Amino acid sequence: MISKDDIIEVLQTIIDPEVAMDIWTLGLVYEIDIQSATTVHIVITYTSPMCPAGPAIQDSIRDEMLNIGFEHVTIEVTFD
Repeated sequence: MISKDDIIEVLQTIIDPEVAMDIWTLGLVYEIDIQSATTVHIVITYTSPMCPAGPAIQDSIRDEMLNIGFEHVTIEVTFD
């Protein structure tokens, strides 16, 4: 089964192009919920509410989670 550490390792490779740092180090990932061996839910935020790179970051997260074996990936964006 994929661990939270495995997910964090992948998130550390996803770069926010506005600040040229990875989304994990920036603290943009608030929650990782492994719901089953095939399903993960990730809560993130953006560097700004109107972040132009937001959709691309979500696509990268989804693609990378699918690449490591998840079949169902939900991404929730929050500003709380």
